[in-house]
Amino acid sequence: MLILIVDDEKMQREMLQGFLEKQGYKVLTASGGREALQIFRSAPVQLLLIDHRMEDMNGDEVLEKIRAASPLVRAIMITAYGNVTTAVKVMQLGADDFLEKPVDLTELLEKIRRIEKSVSVREEAAAVTESLQQEVLPLSIIGSSQSMQELLSLVYRVAPTEWSALIRGETGTGKELIARLIHLLGLRKDGPFVEVNCAAIPENLFESELFGHEKGAFTGAAAKRRGRFELAGGGTIFLDEVGELPLQLQVKLLRTLQEKKVTPVGSERDIDVDARVLTATNRDLKEMVAEGTFREDLYFRLNVLELVVPPLRERRDDIMELVGFFLDKYAASPVSFDAEAMAQLVKYSFPGNVRELEHLIQRLVTLVRGNRIGRADLPPEIRENRHHSGLLADRLAEVEKELLLKALKENNWVQTKAAESLGISERVLRYKMNKIGIRRV
Repeated sequence: MLILIVDDEKMQREMLQGFLEKQGYKVLTASGGREALQIFRSAPVQLLLIDHRMEDMNGDEVLEKIRAASPLVRAIMITAYGNVTTAVKVMQLGADDFLEKPVDLTELLEKIRRIEKSVSVREEAAAVTESLQQEVLPLSIIGSSQSMQELLSLVYRVAPTEWSALIRGETGTGKELIARLIHLLGLRKDGPFVEVNCAAIPENLFESELFGHEKGAFTGAAAKRRGRFELAGGGTIFLDEVGELPLQLQVKLLRTLQEKKVTPVGSERDIDVDARVLTATNRDLKEMVAEGTFREDLYFRLNVLELVVPPLRERRDDIMELVGFFLDKYAASPVSFDAEAMAQLVKYSFPGNVRELEHLIQRLVTLVRGNRIGRADLPPEIRENRHHSGLLADRLAEVEKELLLKALKENNWVQTKAAESLGISERVLRYKMNKIGIRRV
């Protein structure tokens, strides 16, 4: 990071320059505002340390001119007249922080390192976005909020490795998208990306699905079939909802990760497999380990690298950007939200996260009369902001119970058919029924 120190006191400039150069930073100095502007035009300065009171030009004036030329430059204002009014003013002008004289060098270094980390996050997130311009994804990566920028920065560092990665996040946050992104930015991007939804596979077919089977291995095995691990050779296998894996299969998955071999059902020979393993879950695997429903050794194998996808209520800054993206994608003709409707939308907690927002936009552009969406067009729960984040868990539990009961009643309580209609396995359905306490009466 190249730092420009702007101060009309020579001793102060030299003291700060010597200290920062010892910390490994490149440093330029200017004795006043005009010299600072000259240096800034010719050097790729990333951070300014500006004295607030100088003879030729005040620091806030220098910062205003430099910010106009380059909004990306970061700044810390140094002042002997530190007070609340000064702090508010310099922050409004775009300074990242301010310090009072005499400067506490330890505090200065902490502030610089914090800014440096923020710059790195932005640069890495920008590199991800730039890389994706040539790739085809089922959904663009939308999000300039700090939490999403930090996630993309982590993706940038995780993608080129070969280690297993666990992606955690609530339903609808976009865990599959992050997995695809890691694959596309990784060393195996030219290989296949094979997705397995562990919640949708019947328990008796899990082993065959993952590892393959020989002809005649079981009833219905009319031909030899390659498993998903073998199909993902040279690429990536993504195990979505990995917390739904039966315990007996967890043992075999652990062996596959350790030995990089699989044994198809009905076969006596091992097959070498070469696939990077990415997993995702909306469940607390640590809690499952404590309960004995998930193997601890497998958890540590899968969780070499961990990424957490933030829920939409924690990245409200992205809602307007996401709305614009979905309107462009789904509206047959130009449609927009009025200010009141947008304000109400941003306040909503979105228990279904980005997926819920996407489906909402699909409904609105289909049903709205005209080209303007108003507050009256929003669903009651959003219009009245009924569901606050504190009630999120209760709300999700209610919705899940309603869906399970509806599916069971529509299928005369035949669990196999109900599970199929919900897109989950019968084992998962039984687990959820026991957890919620659903019984046929």
